[in-house]
Amino acid sequence: MGGTFDPIHFGHLVAAEEARARFSLDRVIFVPNGDPPHKKSYAVTAAERRYEMVVLATVSNSFFETSRIEIDRPGPSYSVDTMRAFRERLGIDAKLYFITGVDALTEIATWHDPEKLLELCELIAVTRPGYEAERLRAALTSQMLARTHLLAIPRVDVSSTELRERAAAGQPLRYLTPEPVVRYIEVRGLYR
Repeated sequence: MGGTFDPIHFGHLVAAEEARARFSLDRVIFVPNGDPPHKKSYAVTAAERRYEMVVLATVSNSFFETSRIEIDRPGPSYSVDTMRAFRERLGIDAKLYFITGVDALTEIATWHDPEKLLELCELIAVTRPGYEAERLRAALTSQMLARTHLLAIPRVDVSSTELRERAAAGQPLRYLTPEPVVRYIEVRGLYR
């Protein structure tokens, strides 16, 4: 499961758990972007901080792990490079999925080498409020759609943008992200 995770929240965790259960995944590996190649409208928090928050949020689930692969690799964080590395590590017989939101996948044409990415893995497109399947179908080619699984999850209407804004305004984050992440954000004064 790739993403900026700035910060990670319950929507990410519900998506990962739903994907694990529905697709009978052995594990879900969270991969925080090291250097997100798509221009952000805000200054992305340091990769090490985002990695630490993901570890705190996922440690209680034995099916979850967090990878430093994109943080430790220099240069832009391209999903295709990450999946290529997992393919090399896990072998040709491993079935790999890339889990991300429908909103991110609607821009897959702008990703680095999306055709190769789809040779390496299948996609799990997680629905979220405001980003429905029709937009995804319009954005993907028929070959891409054939390797994409739509995953509806219980509605968790929270976003990382909202959490950053709430933290900046001194509003509570409790019950929007795991308690260890709330404490981490507070102790380090992130997003203020």
